[in-house]
Amino acid sequence: MSKVVRVRYENGVLKPLEPLEFREGEELVVFIRKRRVSEVLEKYVGIFGRADVEELKKYEEEAQAQ
Repeated sequence: MSKVVRVRYENGVLKPLEPLEFREGEELVVFIRKRRVSEVLEKYVGIFGRADVEELKKYEEEAQAQ
């Protein structure tokens, strides 16, 4: 199973921003990619005309999953 999960780095620890369904002690492989908002949103500029922030966030999350 693969899943994209947003995390926040605090005090040396990556903390997920949503609940995860893993067993305690389960080992995982993690790929880390620094989030670049401009890189993600650039793909959608002008496609939908004027968009509100919530709409752009939805497309940003979709792009991050790709």
